[in-house]
Amino acid sequence: MIDKKFFVPLMLALMFAPSTVGAEYTSHSDTDVEVFDYIENRRREARDKQLTPEQVKLLEDVETAKEQLPHPDLETEQVPAVFEGDNLVYHTETGEFIAQGKVDILQLEGRRFQTDKATGNVIEKTVSIQGRAHVLQVVDGSPRVTLDGYRTFYNYGTSIGTMGSARGKAGEYYITGKRFEFYPDHIVAFDATQTKCGAAQPDYTVSAEKMEIWPERVIKMYKIKFRIKGNVVGTKEYDERKFGGEERLDFPRIGYNKDYGAYIEQRIERPITDHFKSVTKAHLETKRGVRSNTEIVYDNRDSSARVAYGFYSDGDNVWVQKEPSLILHYGRHFDHLPASYGFNYEIGHWKSNSVSSTHQKYEVGLARDPIIYHNWMLTLGTSYTITKESSDDSTVHGINYGAVLLKEFDDRFAAFTGYHYTKNTKKNSLFDFENDDYAKKISMGLSWRMDHRNRFVVGLSFDADRSAVQDVDYYWYHDLHCSQVILRWRDRRDKLEAHWQFTPW
Repeated sequence: MIDKKFFVPLMLALMFAPSTVGAEYTSHSDTDVEVFDYIENRRREARDKQLTPEQVKLLEDVETAKEQLPHPDLETEQVPAVFEGDNLVYHTETGEFIAQGKVDILQLEGRRFQTDKATGNVIEKTVSIQGRAHVLQVVDGSPRVTLDGYRTFYNYGTSIGTMGSARGKAGEYYITGKRFEFYPDHIVAFDATQTKCGAAQPDYTVSAEKMEIWPERVIKMYKIKFRIKGNVVGTKEYDERKFGGEERLDFPRIGYNKDYGAYIEQRIERPITDHFKSVTKAHLETKRGVRSNTEIVYDNRDSSARVAYGFYSDGDNVWVQKEPSLILHYGRHFDHLPASYGFNYEIGHWKSNSVSSTHQKYEVGLARDPIIYHNWMLTLGTSYTITKESSDDSTVHGINYGAVLLKEFDDRFAAFTGYHYTKNTKKNSLFDFENDDYAKKISMGLSWRMDHRNRFVVGLSFDADRSAVQDVDYYWYHDLHCSQVILRWRDRRDKLEAHWQFTPW
């Protein structure tokens, strides 16, 4: 459960600034340790973007081939492919050829076909490969594709072709398909699967009757089944994902904490129209049973609207029931300034324990883009909020602001310190939900990566008014096969939390 306090500067900056990292996992804490997620997600993004040695070689060979063209001055003359092989037989009259040995077919757009035997026709610009073919694509503006398959037919003049059963990688997704079709602007896979789990037998996959990979770096899927260890755990008619964007996992999350007991939860998203969708979070715990929520969401570029009904919890595991609430949001980046602004409004009937009220909250915020200098990062943000409650006719309003300074010492160590002032706190608000315990907070933390599977984090928060330490949280992040376990010990609250989730990287 993510604590979404609007005034936290890092969250403001990432909420309204242009997306630079896909925040696959976000911590929830009163000690600002979520700032370390920026580092982890940036590293994952860098790994996804890094070219493999054979992709680098492809680009080098394309440049070399262009330099060696026989008529470099004739820019209109199309020379779409270069053929190499240990044994090449070419019939000048018919254009037919047979290539055997180490066959390499280089298309100067940024595609390569490699095999042991190929036949075709240079006049018709066709290539046929009955055996195994290795296909590479590194084209500007399109996802990078690597495929190994059989029964390949390709017309390198029209960039149209087919491939039988194949597996490989498109962008950051590992993919399989019983049949592939190649077009100038996209690739289609039938009876296909995709996953970010790179194991030979992935822990989780998304299968689809048809999957489309588009140059806009979008993967579209039709007639979908979500599988864990091959077993179907959910279905959906249509979904699409953005390569390099924020990942959404439609798989269960399992955990334990002192407030819930053992729990399992799953997010289910279904499109209604182009801009409307329904989102359900199903939550089942041993202490209170079912505590789920459902939203009807309208989303259009910079603005969104949600009708929310059900149970919601924050980073302190405080529950509130919305029956229902209307939530409006608008936020965007300034055109010529390194800053973003946003507006939030919520009105609805809230219940928590014995408290019931019509809750209204207005919020306007401003955030500076993260200031990055070498291995330092500074985030700054401010907001003004007005909160009204009908049950006690109360109004709490005022400014909030904060700053967090992060230092990345090397690949293993990072540390931060921050300061926040918050007008709305648990002391002056009717509901404890998404409110800090006190107004003036100093935070600090340290992250240490022991190895590629284990990372340890400690976070501390300090009440500046009382000159007292309020929270000390310890984290252990452990990467398993294709999943992650997160253990959190809240020392001052004597609470243990454990989360297990599939990893979207």
